[in-house]
Amino acid sequence: MEHAGAGPYSDSNTPSWPPVTVPGQPVDNTAPPSPDAPATPVEAPTASSDSEGAQILADLRAQIKRYVVMPSEEALTAVTLWIAATHLQRAWQHAPRLAIVAPEKRCGKSRLLDVVTETVRNPLITVNASPAAIFRSIDDEDPPSLLVDEADTLFSTVKAAEKNEEVRGLINAGHQRNRPTLRVTGPEHKPTAFPTFAMAALAGIGDLPDTVMDRSVVIRMRRRAGGEKVAYFRTHRDTPALHAIRDRLSVWLQPLHQRALEMEPLMPVEDRAADTWEPLVVIADLAGGEWPALARTACRVMTDYEAGQDEEGGLRTRLLVGIRRAFAAENYPAVLGTRRLLEHLNADKEAPWAEYGANGLTPRGLQLLLQPYGISSANRRFPDGTQAKGFARNQFLDTWARYCPEPAPAAEPARPAAEPLPGTAA
Repeated sequence: MEHAGAGPYSDSNTPSWPPVTVPGQPVDNTAPPSPDAPATPVEAPTASSDSEGAQILADLRAQIKRYVVMPSEEALTAVTLWIAATHLQRAWQHAPRLAIVAPEKRCGKSRLLDVVTETVRNPLITVNASPAAIFRSIDDEDPPSLLVDEADTLFSTVKAAEKNEEVRGLINAGHQRNRPTLRVTGPEHKPTAFPTFAMAALAGIGDLPDTVMDRSVVIRMRRRAGGEKVAYFRTHRDTPALHAIRDRLSVWLQPLHQRALEMEPLMPVEDRAADTWEPLVVIADLAGGEWPALARTACRVMTDYEAGQDEEGGLRTRLLVGIRRAFAAENYPAVLGTRRLLEHLNADKEAPWAEYGANGLTPRGLQLLLQPYGISSANRRFPDGTQAKGFARNQFLDTWARYCPEPAPAAEPARPAAEPLPGTAA
């Protein structure tokens, strides 16, 4: 049996996401439940309200914590809101993916998927379904919550990834509404459009393809420590409590479809990250209480962390940052020779350029990496009158601003306005 796992940021020996303190909210010091204590089902309500929504989310959060040690409070908030968002799929423009990933087995990803399965709306769980079976199971009127365990087996090798390219395309297309897949069907071979829009949770070892991760709320699990205790999960005993919460979510959220459809929440992120997180933030705003603050904090912290992962792992982004540092080291000249630029890049012992050959990154390799940005070397004239292959600094300005902008300087705290002197006008 796979045991519940903690994430990569939960002890003092590893980096952690910044702690979140919600003003006016007590710190949760509740001891973990006894592994042998049975879950207590909660009766479904007959009416709904914002305060009731906040309580339902709190109860769902407690059930998740009962069986799984989450990597952070932000991740716990995100999973809670993602589950709730499946109950209003028809209201969303984008269907966020939930990527539950771990560095190795026995990190709790399958246990978390168990809890998700029993609380989402209309679950459709699969391990190795064909693309045709999946898109034929998706209904525009009531999309399923697609749940994929062992997702790493679909993309773990080049051969597997090529074989399952259609699955990856289906998962990517289903992130946005009105992206159907077209198939020829019937004896008349008539082209037929099949809907792809559906929320999806994928659990696996290692990162999923970049295009999937970019559309996901990413939960990074890890094996729990000896002192971290959770309750055992028994299907027949424990699912009634989870189903009760599922039913309460439905009773609360279904009447709010039109309200959710019209909401445009203030988001702490932009672009695709905002598209992915918007349904979760809307759910939080519908619930009220502490949830709007918790949702936006989780959104900001978790997307910032994933952006850091991309910067470290994205080869081209790493190259752009390295080139900017090279220009800075040379005091930002108007032009920089290719040979000198490569000396700066290959001098970084932590960079991946050593893998490009015995002497590191070559002019040809540099040219290929920069080609997607429309940047190439040319014959340049240098201040000493010599000519050689090189790059102009202004070639990179727009690309740097778009793909690896410099962090904005921290804003100075606002100073209170000076009080007027006695006897003078304010």
